Amino acid sequence: MKDCMDSAGIVRRLRRIEGQVRGIIRMVEEEQPCEDVLIQIGSVKAALHKAGQRILEGHLHHCVLEGIKAGNGDEVLDDLSRALEQFSRII
Repeated sequence: MKDCMDSAGIVRRLRRIEGQVRGIIRMVEEEQPCEDVLIQIGSVKAALHKAGQRILEGHLHHCVLEGIKAGNGDEVLDDLSRALEQFSRII
C-alpha cells in the first residue's frame, strides 16, 4: 500500500480484530450463549468497518488529492469509485 494510509495503525487495528475473532472461536468451542457470540461478531464487524473507513480516509486525503493535483482527475475518480464500491460491501 502506498503512503496513503497509516499502515502501522491499520495493522494494529487488524491485529486487535484478529484477537477478537480468536475470542469468538473460543466462545463457540466453549458453547457460550448465542446472544453473547452474536454481540462479539457485531463488535468485529464494527471494528472492520472502522478499519475500512480509516483506509478510505487515507485514500481520499493522499491518493485522491495527489492525483487531482497531478492532473489525473478522471483516473483518480475511477479509482475512488472502485474504492467506495469495495467499502460499501463491508457495511
